[in-house]
Amino acid sequence: MNDAAAPSGPSPSPTLGDAMRFTFGTLTVLPVRLRRWDRPAARGGMLCAPVAGLVIGLASAALGTLLLLLGSGPLLAAVATAAVPAVLTRGLHLDGLADTADGLGSGKPAEDALRIMKQSDIGPFGVITLLFTLLAQVAALAQLYGRSWADGATAAVVAAVTARCALTLAARPGVPPARPGGLGAAVAGTVPLPAAATAAAVVVALSAALGSTHSGGYGALHTALAALLALAVGETALRRCRHRFGGITGDVFGAVAETTGLAAVVVLALG
Repeated sequence: MNDAAAPSGPSPSPTLGDAMRFTFGTLTVLPVRLRRWDRPAARGGMLCAPVAGLVIGLASAALGTLLLLLGSGPLLAAVATAAVPAVLTRGLHLDGLADTADGLGSGKPAEDALRIMKQSDIGPFGVITLLFTLLAQVAALAQLYGRSWADGATAAVVAAVTARCALTLAARPGVPPARPGGLGAAVAGTVPLPAAATAAAVVVALSAALGSTHSGGYGALHTALAALLALAVGETALRRCRHRFGGITGDVFGAVAETTGLAAVVVLALG
């Protein structure tokens, strides 16, 4: 994910509109104009990050389902579903995943690894990570669409929402930025832990509700478990990056989101 200058200076409490503009203005390419770039707006924006995930997930599910119902087959529907989030984020999360993989794989001290992550090119670790991440996403989604359009669509929504919820959790207090500027510094520590935990609980409950609509009690349990495990995987990735780089950056946010989303679809495919 691209970095930007950190918000600064005291500001009045943001409105819901300010929070939504921050969310969609920073996490998507939708034409939303940012009116505030400060800590309060960042707090509201990161707390609302799962809402951006819901919009992206619904768009992904809609295209994949449409292609499947038109007779495209599960594989093409899965490719389309995986492509929509990349398009709606201009590939920023995938770029962050690749940059983070290069930083982690470099074996260099934190300062040097962060410099590698800021370079515009992509190294071998980034290429390999992107390749296998996208292959795994498409394979899992194709298996789910092969069961039914509802399974594939549910996975698309759950993956997108949990991926953005992982960003909400990553913006809690106690997770410092790795450098003084950039998106990491803009949002680090802005979301109070109780609010972040509440957002996670809502996302898990939403996932359970989606699963129950077509698979009853088992579906509710399965999707809730997928969301929980995905968030746990995202937390593991966050802790690894925090330990390795000394904190978070915009690239780390992208890596956490992609890792979490992948974990969700894989767990759902294993059911």
